[in-house]
Amino acid sequence: MKVGIVGLGRMGAGIAERWRRGGHEVIGYDRDPAVSQTSSLQDLVSKLEAPRILWLMVPSGAPTQATIEELAAMLQPGDVIVDGGNSNYRDTVRRAGELQPKGIAYVDAGTSGGIWGLQVGFCLMVGGPKETFDLLEPLFKTMAPEDGYAYLGPSGAGHFAKMVHNGIEYAMLEAYAEGFDLLNAAEYGYDMHKIASLWNHGSVVRSWLLELGERAFASDPELANLRGYVDDSGEGRWTVNEAIERSVPVPVIAQSLFARFVSRDENSYAMRFIAALRNEFGGHAIKKA
Repeated sequence: MKVGIVGLGRMGAGIAERWRRGGHEVIGYDRDPAVSQTSSLQDLVSKLEAPRILWLMVPSGAPTQATIEELAAMLQPGDVIVDGGNSNYRDTVRRAGELQPKGIAYVDAGTSGGIWGLQVGFCLMVGGPKETFDLLEPLFKTMAPEDGYAYLGPSGAGHFAKMVHNGIEYAMLEAYAEGFDLLNAAEYGYDMHKIASLWNHGSVVRSWLLELGERAFASDPELANLRGYVDDSGEGRWTVNEAIERSVPVPVIAQSLFARFVSRDENSYAMRFIAALRNEFGGHAIKKA
C-alpha cells in the first residue's frame, strides 16, 4: 500500500521503517527538515493517490487538532486520516463527527510498543468505521506481531482502550518500583540486576518491563545517574477521570498517578526506577542527577 505518515519521531520513524520493510510505499513529513521526505503537508498529500491514507504520529491535543484541520482542507471524500497518537477518545469521537460530512474517514489506532516497535512490532487497538479498518488491514498486519492488532469498535474505541492500557502501565510501573525500593532499603545489599534477572526466569512477576529493568540495572546498578522525576503524559489522568465519571474504582491506578506528582518534589529510588523503565521502553526523556 501507499501511505503518508506525519511525524517521524521515536515511534513514527519506527512505524515508517517497518512498513517499508514489509513492502509498502511510505512517504513521510516531519517539521524537522533533516528527517522529512516532503517540504509540507500539501507536498505530502500531492504525492499520494486516492484514496489517500494519512497516518498521524504527532503530540495529542492542539498539535493533532491543527494537523487534522490542515489536512481536512486538502483531502477529498474517500480519503483516510488515522490518528496513531495518544489522543483523548472524546476528541476522537468529535473529530470523526466533524470529518464525516466531508466524506473523510477517521480512524483511531491506539499504538503501543514504544521505541521497540520496529524490532518486535506494535500492538494496535483500532476504532472507527469497520470498512476503513478492512481497507487498512495490510498496514496493521505489517506493523503488528502475530495477533497484535484488533478492531475494537466505532470511533473512540481504540483510543479508549489505549487510555486504559496506559493506566494499567502506570500501576505496573509503580508496583515494580515500590518492590525494588523496599529491596534497596533492606540490609542485605541486594544485587538488583541479579534479582530482576532471577524473577524473569519462571516467576509469577516475570515480564517485558522487568527485562527492561534488567537492562537499566546493567547500565546503572544504583540508578545514580538520573533523577527520580517521572512525568505523566495525560493518559493516566484521563483513565482516572473516566473511572470517576463511571463510578468504577481504580485505586491502584489513581495512586500510581499521584505518586508521579510526588516524584517532582523528591528523588526517591522508586521514582528513579520508573524513570529508568520509561526511558527503556519508550525513550522518554530523563533528568540527570
